[in-house]
Amino acid sequence: MKPNTSERIKHFLINNAAVLLLYLALLLPSLYLIYVYDKLQLHLVFNQLVGSVYVNGFFYYITYLGDGFMAILILLIISVMNLRKGLYTALSFLLASLFSQFLKRYVFEDIDRPWMIFQNKQELGLRLVEGVDNHIHNSFPSGHATQAFAIFICLAFTSRNKLLKLFFFFIASLTAFSRVYISQHWLNDIVAGSLIGMIFSTALYLWFYQHPALKSLNRPLFAKKQKNESAA
Repeated sequence: MKPNTSERIKHFLINNAAVLLLYLALLLPSLYLIYVYDKLQLHLVFNQLVGSVYVNGFFYYITYLGDGFMAILILLIISVMNLRKGLYTALSFLLASLFSQFLKRYVFEDIDRPWMIFQNKQELGLRLVEGVDNHIHNSFPSGHATQAFAIFICLAFTSRNKLLKLFFFFIASLTAFSRVYISQHWLNDIVAGSLIGMIFSTALYLWFYQHPALKSLNRPLFAKKQKNESAA
């Protein structure tokens, strides 16, 4: 272990205590619910929230923040503003997404999504959000939840402003929950996805973002080019 590793971890925990504690405050009750209740019963409880046009619209649109195309756009914007932060976030997104897709397609490929299961239980009356194209297979884990946490938790960890840290955390959480709200995933899918995103963003922060040799990348993407052009 390097001499400064414990100091890095201590510094990380102090600066991100609110984010980590809030995540535990959501994670632990969710794990309890998953352990105690049948996933169909649990999904129907959350499904009772569906109905308001405004709330439906909110979750319909926020779910796109976990989409691959939107993720790439966000990563490009971050990289232009700060190359180091962009590379860190992109690496977290890439590794977490690959791991999530491996589990989804090769380990748990036989797990169906809510819409598929409830097709044979129409008497339960699943409420659907208008305009959503519900998928049927490859439910576990949630790729959108993974990607949202892999990106927005990176932004939370690297933000100096405490309010921004909380903002990015809640964006990640709401994006993940949107997958349950619109019946694309079960609760355990988004919990697993959030864990994957959280683990990769944390591990890479402690290794990549705090590595002294990478401090030279802590600049806007085109900073050197603009400096050379002004000198010319």
